[in-house]
Amino acid sequence: MKQNFCRANFLRISQLLAIGLSLGLSTFAQAQTFPIKPIRLVVPFAPGGSTDIIARSVGDALGRQLGQPVIVENKAGGGGSIGALEVMRAPKDGYTIGMATVSTTAANPAINPKIGYDPITDFTAISNIAATPNIIAVNPSFPAKDFKTFMEVLKANPGKYSYSSSGTGGIGHLQTELFKSLAGVFIVHIPYRGAGPALADTVGGQVSMIFDNLPSSLPFIKDGKLVPIVVAAPKRLAQLPNVPTFAEVGLAPVNRMAYYGILGPAGMPKDIVDKYYAALQKVVNDPAVKKRIEETGSIINVNGPEAFAKEIKAEFTVYKEVVAKQKLQLD
Repeated sequence: MKQNFCRANFLRISQLLAIGLSLGLSTFAQAQTFPIKPIRLVVPFAPGGSTDIIARSVGDALGRQLGQPVIVENKAGGGGSIGALEVMRAPKDGYTIGMATVSTTAANPAINPKIGYDPITDFTAISNIAATPNIIAVNPSFPAKDFKTFMEVLKANPGKYSYSSSGTGGIGHLQTELFKSLAGVFIVHIPYRGAGPALADTVGGQVSMIFDNLPSSLPFIKDGKLVPIVVAAPKRLAQLPNVPTFAEVGLAPVNRMAYYGILGPAGMPKDIVDKYYAALQKVVNDPAVKKRIEETGSIINVNGPEAFAKEIKAEFTVYKEVVAKQKLQLD
């Protein structure tokens, strides 16, 4: 009986080892052949915003590096949560990835506990791509063209003016609310389904101002269709040397840059993640891609899976503290 028991255990262990070896070889083969079909890159905002600009700047070059087309797909709504959920629910095979922003991985989940995903555990961080300043800009009809006058107008007219954002719970929303609470002003929030339509109505004068990522606002600023007031950046920008930072005007907690990275659903094979990271490093060294990203005012920062995961966690922690301290909640 003892021999039969040992033999049964031996057979069972052999079967488990065979299964493990098979799975390991399967994963290895998948990583070696990946990709064998087109890849979806989900942008969780409408076309025309900064996230869309960065995604399209790297998408074609990433496809060339991987040997398969990268198809950019906009899934707007919910301050970026609809697109983020699309990525979270996708198969873990690497063929659906998404753009990660401060809105989708920090601000929105910090303010909305019912968002449906955890930015730390429900995704696989692949890499950051770029960091970019955020800026408050006003329609040219607004009766102020500098920060000092801007503050005077807002304090004298609480509730008279409105601001647009890429959506409730997005970084533009939370940063503006943080600004409002620290500056002691009241501006009405008008949420949109992405920075593109929010910008369009601000440029059109339907809304007075926007707190936006610089890449999408900068062309309108250069054309005189928006007036820059104050910027969230480590120092004044070469493109806007006369515009102060939030730190300069005494509002240092608002002085946070945005990031644009790539993530996938939780559980993506490490070899596929590493393949993406290696490809992205080559993509941002492409002179055309590098120029396109830097022209937006962004700083290239391809930092890899571990560093990007830490960055997401740190930013999420910061915005959870902001929400708690400022007692912010969804409308």
